[in-house]
Amino acid sequence: MKKAFLVISIAGVTLVAALGAGVGFVGYQFLNSRPGDTAQDVVYEVNPGKSFNTIASELEAKGLLTNGFFFSMYARLVGERSKLKVGEYLLRTNMKPREVLEVITSGKSIARSFTVSEGLSIYEIAELYEKQGFGTAQNFLTLVRDPQLIRNLLGEKQESLEGYLFPETYMLTKFTDTKALISNMVKRFLYVYNEVVPGAQALGWPRHKVVTLASIIEKETGAPEERPLISSVFHNRMRKNMRLQTDPTVIYGKAELTGKIEINITRADLTTPNRYNTYTISGLPPGPIANPGKEALLSAVKPAESQYLFFVSQNDGTHVFSVDYKGHETAVKKFQLDRRAREGKSWRDLNKREVRK
Repeated sequence: MKKAFLVISIAGVTLVAALGAGVGFVGYQFLNSRPGDTAQDVVYEVNPGKSFNTIASELEAKGLLTNGFFFSMYARLVGERSKLKVGEYLLRTNMKPREVLEVITSGKSIARSFTVSEGLSIYEIAELYEKQGFGTAQNFLTLVRDPQLIRNLLGEKQESLEGYLFPETYMLTKFTDTKALISNMVKRFLYVYNEVVPGAQALGWPRHKVVTLASIIEKETGAPEERPLISSVFHNRMRKNMRLQTDPTVIYGKAELTGKIEINITRADLTTPNRYNTYTISGLPPGPIANPGKEALLSAVKPAESQYLFFVSQNDGTHVFSVDYKGHETAVKKFQLDRRAREGKSWRDLNKREVRK
């Protein structure tokens, strides 16, 4: 087979490119060179609009190539310059030029995990999103309240996507669009919610009502075994037309005004009316107060069978349940008013229990 030779002379240096079978080689020695003997990691970012020649020069400056010009010519000869992909890439100083080119044209950016825990609100997720460097909290909050995006994702009108951002670990790159993340979170919710549909239909409850109750259940307990019991309390109270009187709704009502979740509440907060304060309104609030996980969603439509109407924290993440106010009052005195009952106790004890398991 005949081979075509392209001779390029630059600054007294002659490169011979042997073109055969569609593959070009620019200088055997360059193609087989490694900038370093050790594999040191270097994160390199290909931004939109950056020219290939600029990239080649920067890679040489970072010790990832022995000659940026040769690299640029090699990429042209093998037809890879146009395949450059925007991204954040992990390169190593002992890579050959061909390996470097394969990485920056792959489009496989470095992926970082973004974990959304069960029970986080849109305010907390937005703050976490910004803190981890994926984007701004304000942009996140603007998008989850975008009427058109909400309708596109849910097929219905809602004030926000609160409750519909499924808690899970998502893999993001530096260039992952905020809207794409939100869309994936809602799609994951819709997939999981399919398991909840039969229970919701049995109750005759619309999806939004289920998600709203599930969000309250999620905020009230971190102990998995308690979710059906917590749910039963709220179902029992609604049947009796009793107000739900749950603190997390008060906290969320305050967040609507301040744009930030504040854990501490006062007696005045409990009596200050707002549309989420279940101490001053009847029934469920107008929407979710957090983003519930699968078990909370299932518990909302499948409560335990009980006569309980009250529960109070035991200060370790679990609760004592009572069927009447007298029993509840006794539990409050024992676990809340007696300081000794609080000593050495924390909701974090639940995490220790999980570790022991």
